[in-house]
Amino acid sequence: MPTENAAVSSLHPMPDDWRRALAVVAHPDDLEYGAAAAIAEWADAGREIRYLLVTRGEAGIDGLAPPECAAVREAEQRAAAAHVGVRTVEFLDGHRDGVIEPGLRLRRDLAAAVRRHRPELLITLNHRDTWFGTQWNTPDHRVVGRAVLDAAADAANRWIFPELADSEGLAPWSGVRWTAVAGSPRPTHAAEVGPGIPRAVASLAAHTTYIKALTAPDQDPHDYARDFLDRALRTGATHHRGRPAVLFEVFPR
Repeated sequence: MPTENAAVSSLHPMPDDWRRALAVVAHPDDLEYGAAAAIAEWADAGREIRYLLVTRGEAGIDGLAPPECAAVREAEQRAAAAHVGVRTVEFLDGHRDGVIEPGLRLRRDLAAAVRRHRPELLITLNHRDTWFGTQWNTPDHRVVGRAVLDAAADAANRWIFPELADSEGLAPWSGVRWTAVAGSPRPTHAAEVGPGIPRAVASLAAHTTYIKALTAPDQDPHDYARDFLDRALRTGATHHRGRPAVLFEVFPR
């Protein structure tokens, strides 16, 4: 994807001394629009990546009522995850697609998830105001991305949400070492990809109903996914020695 930092020609490689990651995003398909190629290769290397979706994307398809849409998009997300080797896919309850509210409820839910899954790496989607430096980002992406950045500290502090330990048996977890933001207009790191690209295409194409709602009636979801990811990864290549790459803004702890 284009970035605000077009002068960058080579970024830091992504950290590789970790075993567990938790990817937290607002909607089904958020991870498939780019990050999945890196996730596929991390899974191939024996790392465990789990997904947590804050909503089921129930407001994402105009022609489907939210309950029906939620069921379709949850199923498509599970299929998408399977293509890149992710076996654990969880969905939060109580947060509505399109109107995710920032605040203590979301922070508590994410802190609980971090304590439960105990990742070393957190992954999320662009929390900044814009895409490409000019296109306004959606409220859900901004809210969830910022909350994920807060979650590492919240999960580590026993005096924030103490009920998680007292009532739910979720001990503090201070093992998060980085939070990696996919699609950020300010990338700092790159994950070079190759073998994972076809599976990332299949992963995005698994969102068949959603893609058909976004595109022309005769658009093939697999062709759409391949074309989108080809453009995104070629942009990544301009920042990473000419090689296809998924770009991240990484925040260490």
